[in-house]
Amino acid sequence: MHIEPGVVEGAKLFLSYATAVAGLGLTAKLARDAVRENGGAAALALRSLLTTALVFGFFEVLPHHPVGVSEVHLILGSTLLLMFGAGAAAIGLAAGLLIQGLFFAPFDLPQYGMNVTTLLVPLWGIHELARRIIPARTAYVDTSYKQALALSTAYQGGIVAWVAFWAFYGHGFSAENLASVGSFGLAYMSVVLVEPLIDLGVLAAAKSLTRYSQGPLFNVRLHQPA
Repeated sequence: MHIEPGVVEGAKLFLSYATAVAGLGLTAKLARDAVRENGGAAALALRSLLTTALVFGFFEVLPHHPVGVSEVHLILGSTLLLMFGAGAAAIGLAAGLLIQGLFFAPFDLPQYGMNVTTLLVPLWGIHELARRIIPARTAYVDTSYKQALALSTAYQGGIVAWVAFWAFYGHGFSAENLASVGSFGLAYMSVVLVEPLIDLGVLAAAKSLTRYSQGPLFNVRLHQPA
């Protein structure tokens, strides 16, 4: 979902700075909640280091292809949420994206505000959705395919919606821009076919390896009902 340079330029970039501040504010709230309810500050720090490394790997190592106004990535936002909690997932997404921009893709730094907003706001959305569709008595390792699909669809749909917003904000509703956004959206939503299966595979591994998937590196809710 790295938005291509030139999609939003000049003074219009200031809106991306404002939305990034809001997204980072949500991250601070999720981090505070994690400290209070999900293992404390030390656990959050460990998980955040792990999620940052994973996100950086997702962006740099996993296949990604430019399509239309952005790139199609396998971000695994719902996997990060379920395994490590919303606070660590949000920190990892923001920090992993920043590290990639600083050291490997400096041409992406002007788009950082747009890209981080596009990642963080949908993550907050599926955090709220998970609280509604996964009963409190259910540990995350027992998440169903239907629940995983709902989370993945919501996350990828949120990313597509934000990319479309930035594209239309930057270049309007010309036929060319509409086609570019449409091609990106169709390509990106194909991730929905893959991500729920990855979620369930990772959760099944965590369940079978309970001895190794408990402790401060993992979301407390992974094995324990709320």
